[in-house]
Amino acid sequence: MNRIIIILLLLSQISFAQTVNRIEWNFPRNEELKEKNLVTEYNQFDFSKIWTFSQNNNVLGIIGDDHQRLKIKLISVKKDSNNPNEYSVTGKSCVKGTICDFSGIIKLTEIKELKELHFGVDDEYADKGIKSQGILVADYEFKENSEQKHSGIFKGKLHSKWYLNSENKIEYDKIEFISDGYLNNAFVGIWKSYSTGKEKICNWADYRIPITNRDFDIGAGEFSPSEKYYDKGWENYQKAWLYGNETAKKEELNEWWK
Repeated sequence: MNRIIIILLLLSQISFAQTVNRIEWNFPRNEELKEKNLVTEYNQFDFSKIWTFSQNNNVLGIIGDDHQRLKIKLISVKKDSNNPNEYSVTGKSCVKGTICDFSGIIKLTEIKELKELHFGVDDEYADKGIKSQGILVADYEFKENSEQKHSGIFKGKLHSKWYLNSENKIEYDKIEFISDGYLNNAFVGIWKSYSTGKEKICNWADYRIPITNRDFDIGAGEFSPSEKYYDKGWENYQKAWLYGNETAKKEELNEWWK
């Protein structure tokens, strides 16, 4: 029995070593955060802006163990006036050219402030009147239109970085944007098919993908998918941003959700 347990532990360690968790690298550690969960205290503020802030070509995602490219667009996010921790979402997804509409909910479960404010390189934001800064964790569930082909449900955990400005408005925290490996709005979870009931890993975020195979993203400072995954929808991305191909850039900037 002990031998079996040891083997299972070794296999789990090998599996873990084959993935990279960029949330651990790019989000504040627990010791950098105040202990209290302030989700109730922050009900008065509207976080919807931070999830539609980034240009869509900077939103990068994968679906399945083979890391097929996922394109996803949150088109509208609105705070629920009756449930201040919930936000109604509509959007579209695209995998292998198949586009699906979806709608759903983001529900805030945890909001914590940083013990010390971060002002960026050379304290660039020191005079911007930042009142507080921190992270949020939320549950999300987005249901695709079941009448469309290859549709299903996205669900999981969302991690976002934010700050409260001098006008008492929540802002997208891009203060550390120039740091290596920067990411924000990390959606980590699964996609479950309506037709088969099968689940696939499904992760996306701004600028880097939060959890991937270790051999997938080979970039140092910026996202760069390995050639091994080009046939999973990533070749055009590299042509556009690594090699500067203008036709590829046009495709990357195409507003496919319209």
